[in-house]
Amino acid sequence: MELNAMQRERYARHLSLPEIGEKGQKKLRKSRVLIIGTGGLGSPAAYYLAAAGISTLGLLDSDVVELSNLQRQIIHFTADLGRRKTLSAEEKLKALNPDVRIKTYSLRLTSKNAQAILRDFDFVIDATDNFSSKLVIANACHAAKKPYSHAGILRFFGQTMTVIPGQTACYRCVFESPPKDPSVPQGPLGAVPGIIGSIQAVEAIKYLLHLGDLLTNRLLTVDALTMRFREVPVKQNPHCKLCGRMPI
Repeated sequence: MELNAMQRERYARHLSLPEIGEKGQKKLRKSRVLIIGTGGLGSPAAYYLAAAGISTLGLLDSDVVELSNLQRQIIHFTADLGRRKTLSAEEKLKALNPDVRIKTYSLRLTSKNAQAILRDFDFVIDATDNFSSKLVIANACHAAKKPYSHAGILRFFGQTMTVIPGQTACYRCVFESPPKDPSVPQGPLGAVPGIIGSIQAVEAIKYLLHLGDLLTNRLLTVDALTMRFREVPVKQNPHCKLCGRMPI
């Protein structure tokens, strides 16, 4: 799968990086990433992965675009109000990079459909906004042995970590009993998911190309009010209900 002249120009900045180069770019063009949630986190993640030349992007979301989404969900425009988010996002990504294949799933991920969907992808990005969905994703990725990037945002705060099932701390190692979702929306500041979603895209690319140090066994947090990043060490819990060797 040789790069043509237009692709060489499009990905010129990647090709100039010794860590990526032509070999890495060709690998990206064979890679497949599933983004679960095409909102605040999924928007920047999808944009940067499409721009990077990922072969196939899966977009999974059951919602439609609402006016209150537009303050942070930058992949959707005012003209998209009422449209399915997956179709709105697909349109923007194809306009950005026609080389990328988009697979849309206008539904919720459940324990029943997860394995059939996940098997087609190399990496998963959890860009959801509720704890029940995050638990489904953690459980499904563990069962399918699919690496994934977890992220969460609230008000001015964001967090993210990368999980390699069976090798690193998982979502449930860190959040044994996640709190209930807030009954009243609490933000977030629109740019915060942009920061975290971009980091998720970087983690996906690093995993696919075996670059650098993944954000595993580390929870990265940011407080936008103070603009301070903090790295919290985490480790596998042997008693984890999902991945523990000695679950209680």
